[in-house]
Amino acid sequence: MNECAYGRSKSGEESEECIAELGASLRANGLTLPSLGVDPVTFAGGRPDTLISLGNCNTATARALAAVLRHAAGEGRVEG
Repeated sequence: MNECAYGRSKSGEESEECIAELGASLRANGLTLPSLGVDPVTFAGGRPDTLISLGNCNTATARALAAVLRHAAGEGRVEG
């Protein structure tokens, strides 16, 4: 598993790569999180574990995301 999965981002470039990877995975499942990006507070603070902000989404997107996660967890219920 890559560093993104463990929250050990050490640079802005690594954070951007992680955001791109997550964005691509979301799009592959028909999802978009419009506010997906680097958390400016942790990035500006120079923390070694810059946070990725998932941002806000509407209820339809939240339900679709829940359905994808349930399916990935093996529940097999994809609805939304």
